Amino acid sequence: MNASVTRPRRAVIPALLALVIAVGVLAAPTGAHAAETDDVTWTVRTASNSFGADRTSYHYTVTPGASVDDALVVANHGTAALDLGVYAADGYTTDSGQFDLIVAGKKSRNIGAWTAGADDHIVVPAGESAEFPFTVRVPKNATPGDYAGGIVTSLVQPDTGKGINVDRRLGIRITLRVGGELAPALAVEDQHVSWSGGANPLAVGDATMSYTLHNTGNTALSANQVASLSGPFGMFAAPAPTMKAPPQLLPGEKWTVTTRFPGVGAMFALLGTATVTPRVTEASGSITDLKPITASTIGWAVPWLLIVILLMLAALVVTGLRLRTRRRAQAAEREDARVKEAVELALSGASPGRVSTAGTSPGGTSSGGTSTGDA
Repeated sequence: MNASVTRPRRAVIPALLALVIAVGVLAAPTGAHAAETDDVTWTVRTASNSFGADRTSYHYTVTPGASVDDALVVANHGTAALDLGVYAADGYTTDSGQFDLIVAGKKSRNIGAWTAGADDHIVVPAGESAEFPFTVRVPKNATPGDYAGGIVTSLVQPDTGKGINVDRRLGIRITLRVGGELAPALAVEDQHVSWSGGANPLAVGDATMSYTLHNTGNTALSANQVASLSGPFGMFAAPAPTMKAPPQLLPGEKWTVTTRFPGVGAMFALLGTATVTPRVTEASGSITDLKPITASTIGWAVPWLLIVILLMLAALVVTGLRLRTRRRAQAAEREDARVKEAVELALSGASPGRVSTAGTSPGGTSSGGTSTGDA
């Protein structure tokens, strides 16, 4: 069933009363979708009884094992009698934040399974109204907390031009709180910060922070939220953006939040913080704010061109220092070799620049000698 609500062209339906008007192909696995050519000739409303008159939806608080009786009023504004199917279904929050019901034929586990009438259809004569009584029976082992669903009227008609069957549906939302211990809880999960700046170290870019709100409790929750972003040690804080409130989340549901901070410089590290205040609606209709939840994460805004330049400069400095050290080592080695040579000559008894010669005559006598040296 589609999330959008469409007004029929020939029937006046109060916007808050109608849960959904949809047209869909029965064979399509994705369910119904809105159609501009929809021509619904009936309306639905809540019955006036001990629960009140002119209600826009059904609201109940029931203890496990108990039941409640109510009725749906169907008005036929057409010129022919209507035979409408009637069924209940569980509700959920769509990706666009709208409330919707699971498609017909898909198994319901709570309100759709607990709500039923004496029959599965109603016949309404032309120009008349009829009531469809139904009962909500809550099992004894039902978990305390909030549930949502709806009761739907359906008319399946063939579209000879397209060769398909078209299902027109109109219904009203049912919200139910099962009595017992309530434990509202909301978690902030999968939080991260990204930066879209380029290579230019002087340029700015957009920073994006996203996180997931997860209703981990047993009550339906809405929330107020505030996001902030700053550089290291809280410096250069970006202006806080205006954030929309998330839709009301049923127990177990998740909602992804994404917010943008424009004009953020390359600050290397970005600290993103989300402060979320859960809000629970009491049975009386009043709203109570719970303790705020704060979650933080770190992202990176690195000017890669600047990093490359710094690395190149560092490489040049290191290379220069190594070459200087190598030259000094080579000079020291040459000096050591010169000193070593001088020491060896001194120990051999010869002085640098002097040469001595000597010889013997036959018979073993000395034949004298000559010497040459410095004058």
